[in-house]
Amino acid sequence: MTATSSARSHFTVAERAAQGRAARSVLRRSQHARFVPSGERPDPVDILEGQSATRVGELVPIRYGRMLESPFRFYRGAAAIMAADLGPASHTSMTTQLCGDAHLLNFRMLASPERRLVFDINDFDETHPGPFEWDVKRLSASLVIAGRANGFDEGQRSAAVKEAVEHYRERMHRFAGMHTLDVWYAADDAEQLEALLPDEEMRRRASRAMAKARTRDSVQAFDKLTHVVDGVCRFAPDPPLITPLRDLLPGVENDDLEAWLRGLLGGYRRTLSSERRHLLDRFHIVDMARKVVGVGSVGTRCWIILLVGRDDDDPLILQAKEAGESVLAPYTERAGFDQEGERVVAGQRLMQTAGDIFLGWERAVGADGSRRDFYIRQLHDWKGIVQPDTMTAGMLRVFGGLCGASLARAHARSGDPIAIAAYLGTSDSFDRALAQFAEAYADQNERDYDAFRQAVESGRLTAATVAA
Repeated sequence: MTATSSARSHFTVAERAAQGRAARSVLRRSQHARFVPSGERPDPVDILEGQSATRVGELVPIRYGRMLESPFRFYRGAAAIMAADLGPASHTSMTTQLCGDAHLLNFRMLASPERRLVFDINDFDETHPGPFEWDVKRLSASLVIAGRANGFDEGQRSAAVKEAVEHYRERMHRFAGMHTLDVWYAADDAEQLEALLPDEEMRRRASRAMAKARTRDSVQAFDKLTHVVDGVCRFAPDPPLITPLRDLLPGVENDDLEAWLRGLLGGYRRTLSSERRHLLDRFHIVDMARKVVGVGSVGTRCWIILLVGRDDDDPLILQAKEAGESVLAPYTERAGFDQEGERVVAGQRLMQTAGDIFLGWERAVGADGSRRDFYIRQLHDWKGIVQPDTMTAGMLRVFGGLCGASLARAHARSGDPIAIAAYLGTSDSFDRALAQFAEAYADQNERDYDAFRQAVESGRLTAATVAA
């Protein structure tokens, strides 16, 4: 991204706008409506099996079980499948830092270091530079898939997608007219967004969600995940979702794993700024456990580490999550990082306006010489997530608009808002095209889900049902 940003600064505003308009001759906005699977399209089940090959084998059936629940849950775990569809197809080549998995549940309320509640993207496992429209298409398709799950008709689903894309397009135009620092400082304050909601019921629901988000911190996670054993706080076992180290491996192997994790934390500490290292040093490690997280991430190695500061009522819970290659990497230029954990952290810092103060990374080397990359963050820090299955069609439309606007802000920080805005234009051509694309891709997602379900029923894949 650095080279792109540097090159962009040497062009005038008029030249950058002309570049955006010229991109229409390469790929017209109306062409984004088209989705026709390639004749050489890989088997979606093969793609999932390829990912599973590098994961913890005993946890993979949990991933499949969660994806089996519905086409929407399947879509959440199928970022690699969609990347394989978008990557070889025509695109604008208008590069920005991508989330890589911008479905609607990856937008949520988060805490800023100043303890404000903001609305932002939360998941960056797949972050990578790439064409801006890939994120917009993944968001758009997720709105249609969620709308189908709720029984909304095509008009209602189309309205949600158009609202999201219109908000993306119009906000990108606003960023195109702003000073560079003003774009960088732009944020989506949750309380300000609440005031913009169109009716009292939505405002009440938003207010309750914000209040709940503020309770989701290390103290709440501590109360939920721990108990006292012989006067000492420990993670409470809930296998296979949470397995304390003491229950995972016997004797010497357990000691070796604990030493390895302590080494991981020690190396990660060096990636924090000096004042945050000082803060981290005020805490000491009490316990560690393996944790199953998410849908698409299930099977990747994920650890939670319990630390306490002044006393047992002063907890901090960190999450060390394995970072593999982005699903977008095979279809784009290199991201420029030797460590995948650093790629995730750099992408998050570039896209988010307010990041976790404990966000960092490290590469761990096993006794067998294997290398695994991790990023580390707080387990909970005022995180509020929506429940799409409880939304009305109107709520989905409003939420889609919030997501589209937030995505534009994230893209404008690293991409060229002037060129992107010029490409999008002021008409609704791109909005209408994305609504058609989203319906077509939702059809494909249902076909892939059916193929996945048949693979489970035939015994090719093993799925396990475990309550979250």
